[in-house]
Amino acid sequence: MNNDTQQVVPRAAPPEFLQLAAHPLRWQLLAELARSDRKVRELTGSIGEPQNLVSYHLGKLRDAGLVSVRRSSADRRDAYYAVDLTRVADLMSATGAALHPGLHLTAPSPPTGSTEAAPQKAAGARNNKRRKATKVLFLCTGNSARSQMAEALLRARSGNSVDVFSAGSRPKPLHLNAVRVMQDEYGIDITGHVSKRLDAFADQRFDYVISLCDRVREVCPEFPHQPETAHWSIPDPAAGQPDDDSSYPVFRQTAAELDTRIGFLLAAINNRNTAQ
Repeated sequence: MNNDTQQVVPRAAPPEFLQLAAHPLRWQLLAELARSDRKVRELTGSIGEPQNLVSYHLGKLRDAGLVSVRRSSADRRDAYYAVDLTRVADLMSATGAALHPGLHLTAPSPPTGSTEAAPQKAAGARNNKRRKATKVLFLCTGNSARSQMAEALLRARSGNSVDVFSAGSRPKPLHLNAVRVMQDEYGIDITGHVSKRLDAFADQRFDYVISLCDRVREVCPEFPHQPETAHWSIPDPAAGQPDDDSSYPVFRQTAAELDTRIGFLLAAINNRNTAQ
């Protein structure tokens, strides 16, 4: 007679992230924000749900640290929502590992100009024989800091395999701290960069046009050939600071946010090129 009894395994609840993100509307919100920072009314329009419902689920995502909100520098009555893709990636990996250790995923490190520029440049040169290089334009008001740093970071991280440009609606001289941060934190020399007017690029073809300033988004023209557009609502690091020494830590934070976002942008560019 078999006296063995089957052990009953306690029922485990799904990870909190899975319970949160699996809701169809919240998943759709995350997908929309993964493409671009958005205002609430833009989200209600794209999702087709009433504002009170969208705001409720955005609140749930904010409470979980997946989404953040910033007041618009163009109109303080508006606010932009953004998704923390790094946190989402970490939680998705941990969710997989909760099911099985073999599902603990590690995202590949994006290439950097200092260590992988040469192989990336060579790969880009080979790929250019088959397709045109991806063209990206970063925009802000003055083209003196945010867009200049974004241009430099994407160029370095892609190993010059991406044709990247920047411009402003009201160009100002290159900010000293933009030069300092790029050199001190990333080893990138942008002293030769000059500010450029947005109008100079209005008729050119781009694959991506990314606005970094809430004000420039309001005046951004329609570009030909329907580029993929996105908005990254990033405050001016020089605004409200009494001098360059005081603003330098803010420039460092801004550059770090740009660097993180550009890593995900580069992954999207590589995925798009592979699919073509």
